[in-house]
Amino acid sequence: METALFILQLVISVALVVAVLLQPSKGEGLGSIGGGAQLFFTAHKGWEAFLDRATTVLAVLFMLSSLALALLLR
Repeated sequence: METALFILQLVISVALVVAVLLQPSKGEGLGSIGGGAQLFFTAHKGWEAFLDRATTVLAVLFMLSSLALALLLR
């Protein structure tokens, strides 16, 4: 059981890193503080929306698998 959770955690973490690295750069950085608010109101399209959702789902799965491992190894 522990080995399966470790492997699952590894796969999720690699997928999470890939999903974050594939996301397009916003290009604003800290410049959005000084008036670049239009950056936050643009709609995501196609691939960007998929990567956004995938990142959120993978982050939640990573958190849940971390909690499961912590409880299992306690």
